[in-house]
Amino acid sequence: MSAKPDSAVPECTHRPTCPGCPRYAEPGISAAAGLRLRALAAETGAALAAPVEGSPLGQRRRARLMVRGRARSPKIGLFQARSHRIVDIPNCFVHHPVVNQIAAALKRAIRATDSQPYADARHHGLVRSVQIVVERASGKAQVVVVTNSESAEPAAALLDRLREEAGDTLHSLWWNGNAERTNVILGTHWQHILGAEAVSESIGGADVFFPPGAFGQSHLDLADALVQRVHECVPRRSRIVEFYAGSGAIGLGLLARGQAIAFNELNPHGLRGLELGLDALPQPARSAAERLPGEAGQHIGALAGRDVAIVDPPRKGLDAALREALPRSAVQRLVYVSCDLDGLTADAHALLASGSLRLRELTPFALLPFTEHVETLAVFDRM
Repeated sequence: MSAKPDSAVPECTHRPTCPGCPRYAEPGISAAAGLRLRALAAETGAALAAPVEGSPLGQRRRARLMVRGRARSPKIGLFQARSHRIVDIPNCFVHHPVVNQIAAALKRAIRATDSQPYADARHHGLVRSVQIVVERASGKAQVVVVTNSESAEPAAALLDRLREEAGDTLHSLWWNGNAERTNVILGTHWQHILGAEAVSESIGGADVFFPPGAFGQSHLDLADALVQRVHECVPRRSRIVEFYAGSGAIGLGLLARGQAIAFNELNPHGLRGLELGLDALPQPARSAAERLPGEAGQHIGALAGRDVAIVDPPRKGLDAALREALPRSAVQRLVYVSCDLDGLTADAHALLASGSLRLRELTPFALLPFTEHVETLAVFDRM
């Protein structure tokens, strides 16, 4: 049964073809997600908190949008379900207004330079997609234009015109090359065109830096609340290891509080953001940090001597080696930030099977309003 629609949410003209908001105007998390969380809480004896919500409109500061159509009439938006047919979404209400402004500027640049959008079936055309990230402090956008080429040269005129069209709205501009037949959005080729190296956000009491290839949350106000709750779960003077740390959005603030942390991350863009964040801290905090690049399962030795482990794994959940090592370690508390209920449920059952851990609490966060997605904070304690 769906929640009652919010009458204050304006009618969206892009529905029903746009798949981005399947629960448009419905508050909170989906009924299905709520049911699964209640079942997990009942099965494990964990306390289940009410969903944490924020404003659903104008909050999405991070967007990846496909570019299709023709040079004279480009479309920028999302694919319809199970197809490569694009839904043009120029007036998306959940996007931050600057996202819509940059998309409009890119359309003008495509038309002015006669740059052909990509065609999937023929693997032809230049402009494949655009990534837009809006920085809170400046209100400006970090923009990545992804093209079907292995160098930025074919896109030079387009990028120059986009600089003109976007004007002062640009925080930075990047080219990314993806010439493969793939549904993966970002390719392996990068070129920094102008502006700062990374978007900077104040999160949890620290400056956190996001290069364009690093992961970041789109609803930053709710992400702030999630990070604050994680910090509350970490006792002072704890010895901490954080796996899947990304650019340090969770752990850098704990360093600023005087904690000592070992950070694990695989993605080189996330590691670069983490390096920038560490460099921005005063020396005592920097000296309390250790970096562990590579897969999480390669660094289970870092659990030794730690009081608290923080994990924020991808949708598939924990690396098998880490999942097996956590119950056997001396870690007294595990703080698990989950982006997928399937992964969380499987990991929770595996972690609890040893009998050495208990699931204390679950807190859902509606980080992607109007979708089926739920971000869940799970806290495990040693028995």
